[in-house]
Amino acid sequence: MVYSETNFPVRYYETDQMGIVHHSNYIRYFECARNNMMREFGYPIEQCEEDGVTIPIVSVECHYKHPAKMGDDLKVIATIDALPMAKLRIGQAVYNQEGTLCVEGEVTLGFLNKATGRPTRCPEKLLAAIEKHIDDK
Repeated sequence: MVYSETNFPVRYYETDQMGIVHHSNYIRYFECARNNMMREFGYPIEQCEEDGVTIPIVSVECHYKHPAKMGDDLKVIATIDALPMAKLRIGQAVYNQEGTLCVEGEVTLGFLNKATGRPTRCPEKLLAAIEKHIDDK
């Protein structure tokens, strides 16, 4: 399994009038964790796009368990359990500072040739980076 962890506080603008994180922000948190994971691999998303492959979201699954609130410090997890071929599935979770699971889900990404817009396989550099880290944690 590939594992990456990103930490940050809940910011005021992410909350509603009750001081609770608006549900749409969890999708942004997922993205922050995914992008951080790719940077940790040594193959950031910007490099993937420079190499001619975009990585659009195909689907997002998000299950809300416990509200995150203003003042919370969040830990956002991204995991990969299997090597990608045409799609990459990333498990995602958000925990508060007490270790309470706030949200869990999965994001499925596809790969498109940037020049043609047509589906393509996972870039070799990304596949190699995932293989290198598959059993790190």
